[in-house]
Amino acid sequence: MKLAPREYSVALPPWIAEAVADVPEVIEDVAGRMRLVHALADRNWREGNGGPFAALVAESDSGRVVSVGVNVVLASGVSSAHAEVTALALAQRTVGDWDLGGAARPDHELVVNWRPCVQCYGAVLWSGVRRLVVAGSGPELEELTGFDEGPMREDWAEQLRARGILVLDGVLRDEALATFAAYRQAVAAGGITVYNARRG
Repeated sequence: MKLAPREYSVALPPWIAEAVADVPEVIEDVAGRMRLVHALADRNWREGNGGPFAALVAESDSGRVVSVGVNVVLASGVSSAHAEVTALALAQRTVGDWDLGGAARPDHELVVNWRPCVQCYGAVLWSGVRRLVVAGSGPELEELTGFDEGPMREDWAEQLRARGILVLDGVLRDEALATFAAYRQAVAAGGITVYNARRG
């Protein structure tokens, strides 16, 4: 059997370099880190790369930003290329290990503009991060955007905590909702793809 292709890659869009050019390497407060995530998420859908989602990985104590990620499903043609996955993968490449919580390593956190979907929840579990920071976790994301986030457990945050991952919810929530509302208006106007698996 001939296998072709035998590899794939996912890359951040070119505009990311310009978007973070003036961002300091260290963002000491979690609200500042979330503001960067919101800015990237809002620009991402406007650029046509994917949904209105962004994430970053940072050292929790120092605030040093290790990586950023945006949703590049549409740009890459890869359904798993969500913001959390790209941010985690790039952070793992940066530290040279799949385990961001390895021995003698600073605690890392993932900052996301909403609670992860089912896929990204799994990615968080296995990544080694010690904290998940989200702007919100309610049904508003699906209601506003039309995305299907999957059958998430009701006790998702407790499950993370049981595995040593702290959860900080509600950081700049209104800003996330504003991005989702703007996205919804653009979807209603036409020309925006809300990618979901086939339903029913």
